Amino acid sequence: MSILMIIILGAGALLLGVGVGYYLRLIIALGQRRSIEIDIKQMMVGAKEEAQRITDDAKKKSEEKLTELKEEEKKKEQEFKETEKRLIKKDELLDARQVEIDKEAENIKSKVEEIKKIQERVTEMENKKSIELERVAKLSVEEAKEELFKDIEVKYEEDILIRMQKLENSAAERLDRRAKDILATSIQRLASSTAAELMTTIVNIPNNEIKGKIIGKEGRNIRAFERAAGVELIVDDTPGTIVISSFDPVRRQVARVALENLILDGRIQPAKIEELVEKAKEEINKIIKEKGEQAVYECGIFNFDPRIVAILGRLYFRTSYGQNVLQHSVEMTHIAGMIAEELGADVAIAKAGALVHDIGKALDHEVQGTHIEIGMRILQKFGADERVITAMKSHHEDYPYETIESIIVQTADAISGGRPGARRDSVENYLKRLQELEGLVNAFPAVEKSYALSAGREIRIFVTPEKISDSEAKLLAREIAVKIEQELKYPGEIKVTMIRETRVIEYAR
Repeated sequence: MSILMIIILGAGALLLGVGVGYYLRLIIALGQRRSIEIDIKQMMVGAKEEAQRITDDAKKKSEEKLTELKEEEKKKEQEFKETEKRLIKKDELLDARQVEIDKEAENIKSKVEEIKKIQERVTEMENKKSIELERVAKLSVEEAKEELFKDIEVKYEEDILIRMQKLENSAAERLDRRAKDILATSIQRLASSTAAELMTTIVNIPNNEIKGKIIGKEGRNIRAFERAAGVELIVDDTPGTIVISSFDPVRRQVARVALENLILDGRIQPAKIEELVEKAKEEINKIIKEKGEQAVYECGIFNFDPRIVAILGRLYFRTSYGQNVLQHSVEMTHIAGMIAEELGADVAIAKAGALVHDIGKALDHEVQGTHIEIGMRILQKFGADERVITAMKSHHEDYPYETIESIIVQTADAISGGRPGARRDSVENYLKRLQELEGLVNAFPAVEKSYALSAGREIRIFVTPEKISDSEAKLLAREIAVKIEQELKYPGEIKVTMIRETRVIEYAR
């Protein structure tokens, strides 16, 4: 019973606490609400005061700004008035100056008219004077001029001829000296090797047993090799070597590479021969392409068709008088560029013409015609510049010179081919050329004797003075030079020196 009472009392106390707590919370909340309202009213009063203060400040600042703007406007207006006054003064000055200019122009016109009238009077006086002179002299102006010239020509004919000859000799010497300076400068600037290069056609073998393998049973290996490579193998008693013979330098090199690889491989049989020949062709074609690209890159020429570049690379395996044709063409290109710079010609055209001048030699064993004609057809087919074709076609004087670049290419060819050591001839060909040169000159009737000098670069001719005069000797020297050009083939140029010596002998007894 007591427990129940305790529970009831506890519950009543709990309810009483809850009610008291709620009442106290209500009283506190009402007090806080009243405090917040008071704070809000105070904030509103402060905000109104602050707004009034800001408004007053803004009104004050606007009034001050308005005052400043009015003062600035007055200053600007004053400046505009002063500027207007200055412009008015300038206009007045310009008007006054224009009036003066108009007056001066009128004065000039009147003076011009006076000068024209004076000129007309002077011309009229000169005409009257000329008419009077013609009447007195009984000669017209043209007739008097002609008579005067005749008298001067008769009186000073010898002096005029001597003066003309001196001027001609002086001009020739200056031009010759300038040409020598240009050529000497071009040659000195290109310090390339002049050693002749010959592509070998001899393959070394380690022992004579290899010869038997290369020949094969009943010669089947050598026949297979010759058929695949398109060359002829000469296997003789010469120890340690096999000679490859072919008119095509590219095929000769393919055969050399294939034969060397066969010797290294050791398995010499028809199937292996065909395989290695094909590989050698690919290797040589790669070398040809690389050499052509290397040449155009070295010469700074990049607008050729790739097929022209590939044909150009074939010249790496071509020689002329022992001189590698591609190396000769590259050397010519540098020389032609230097000469063109000195003369103010088109450097690019001169260099391109020099580089491809012998391109026909790459195919002259396959196509009919001279290497110049073949080269022209190649360049025309693959779209080369017509100016380049014009520049290269005259380097052997088969075609007339049409441009200065064609003369430069021919000159560069003579320099490159005539450099000491650049080309090699056999002793027989060398002696034969000298004998032909002297024999051709000695055939002329007035020639007493002649000597080929400087390795055939000069022919010195002695004539009989009783049979020929000085002027005729000069004509004879030109005829001999033309005859040499027409009938002989030679690198570079040949200097023709004519000597006519008169000796008078008397005896005093």
